[in-house]
Amino acid sequence: MTDYGTTLSFGTFVTPSAADPASTVALAVATERAGLDLVTFQDHPYQPKFLDTWTLLSWVGARTERVQLAGDVHNLPLRPPAVLARSAASLDLLTGGRVALGLGTGGFWDAIVSMGEERRTPGEAVSALAEAIGVIRDIWDTDTHGAIYRDGEYYRLVGARRGPTPAHPIPIWLGAYKPRMLRLVGTAADGWLPSLGRFDSLAALGEGNARIDAAAIASGREPSSIRRLLNVSLADARPEYLAELALDYGFDTFIVASDDANEIRRIGAEVAPATNALVAAARH
Repeated sequence: MTDYGTTLSFGTFVTPSAADPASTVALAVATERAGLDLVTFQDHPYQPKFLDTWTLLSWVGARTERVQLAGDVHNLPLRPPAVLARSAASLDLLTGGRVALGLGTGGFWDAIVSMGEERRTPGEAVSALAEAIGVIRDIWDTDTHGAIYRDGEYYRLVGARRGPTPAHPIPIWLGAYKPRMLRLVGTAADGWLPSLGRFDSLAALGEGNARIDAAAIASGREPSSIRRLLNVSLADARPEYLAELALDYGFDTFIVASDDANEIRRIGAEVAPATNALVAAARH
């Protein structure tokens, strides 16, 4: 099995509650103070109970200094990729290079349609995501001269200007489960960002990794260049279990779902160091 990383990272998955925005931001600040590496928020623009994710990320970026920021994952059908690319680059500049871009195909299509977007089949949604990644990378590619022209099935650019240039190479992480999406991770993404609760068995994690690795190799990429991140529940955030997921399945980043500041502090003070110690001992 490929070793995808030697240093584990930890983060949180926080509910972007519109009913208690101050608490939501406080949890993000608590994530940084706990010494964790990443804070993420789900992105469901059709859900009025949630704060808008990009607005929230901007506010959290201003309230923190070190922690990385990401949507987990952004709802692509309701986030036009060219605009999304500029938003991500702008926030990356404002935060000194702390943005990652998590993307998904959408999922809840009745809700997406209610916001004015046309329904896509699963196959169409994957094709649109593949096109969108190209659009996003073109916007960021300011080293290439000339405007952007793309005549895609879902996204067309007719002379769009490039930029702004992000403060650092923004990674694109995909929430992927099915074979075609996993192949897209291997050929076009910088990271795999699934949720543990979506799998029937741990063996399915290994199968997902194998599909990503095969696609990466076929496209001339090193599988180890693709980061493996995993959303886990608070109940699953046990050092022995996380160490197993790191050692046997190659995950190097664990994002724990929690809206409890005390639990976030415990993840930073106990779970993260204990997991790292177990993994370090096994690897040596």
